Amino acid sequence: MTSAQTVTQSVTMDDGRVVEFAGKRKLLKSSSIDVATGEVIIRLDFVNGETRTHNIKPELMLRFAAHGAEQKFGDEVSGINDVEDCVLAIDTLMDRLDTGAWNQKRDSNGMSGTSILAKALIQLTGKSVVEIREFLSEKTHAQKVALRDNPKLVPIIAVLEAGKVKAKKADIDTEAMLGALTA
Repeated sequence: MTSAQTVTQSVTMDDGRVVEFAGKRKLLKSSSIDVATGEVIIRLDFVNGETRTHNIKPELMLRFAAHGAEQKFGDEVSGINDVEDCVLAIDTLMDRLDTGAWNQKRDSNGMSGTSILAKALIQLTGKSVVEIREFLSEKTHAQKVALRDNPKLVPIIAVLEAGKVKAKKADIDTEAMLGALTA
């Protein structure tokens, strides 16, 4: 067996269902909504065969919704290191959610470096942030990388990235560091 293969375990739950647990997973979470009553039911299946269900109380519904929204936004920027790329990813998610689109596959680093590209495109074209964001939202990660290498954008991106590096180094006193070395 290669390390890429995940072992699954079939478990007969205490209510008779058979559930597949992958790898070291010990808990599977699922939810359902009773359309007749509007009640939200959370089901928790444990690898030992036990199941728990929880009906969310109406007075806690908004807290649960807020927690889920916070998690959704947090998940969107997970793995993105640059804060401006995070902002762009959040803006893109909000646009998607405003159209009613909940699920959309996201490359784990599909936004990486996109904020600099967006700024360069704004400078080059004079288009608005919204227009550029919409334009980039339709591009794959490979297309964005290729755009960064366009001869019209390369010098603009170089200046923007240099400014970013300079801003990061602005609060570091290099003279004091050199002085300590030569003293």
